[in-house]
Amino acid sequence: MILIIEDDKDIQDLMVYILRDEGFQVVALAETISLQDILERDPALILLDDRLAVGRGRDLCRKLKNDPLTRRIPVVLVSAVKDLGEVAAACGANAYLPKPFDLDELVAITQRFSL
Repeated sequence: MILIIEDDKDIQDLMVYILRDEGFQVVALAETISLQDILERDPALILLDDRLAVGRGRDLCRKLKNDPLTRRIPVVLVSAVKDLGEVAAACGANAYLPKPFDLDELVAITQRFSL
């Protein structure tokens, strides 16, 4: 299962539509959730926006990567923030996808980390 955490409804809907069309099981949320909730969902991959309505995706990513129970879950930071590569590296993300993103890149990065 792919977990998308994205507060922009249009982007979230697009990501869900494209990935489901590619055969992925997808759950989408508009805000961050607890590490325990993530563990219970057991995603194969988290696509995480950095700029959320409440908080920053980079903070959740850092928590995930610092917790021994969740550090194995790949996280891809998806955002239009400046210097996204540096932000992703600093929080321990496995990869990043700059917005606006190419749909083929979204599918490719999802396949890379979830198969």
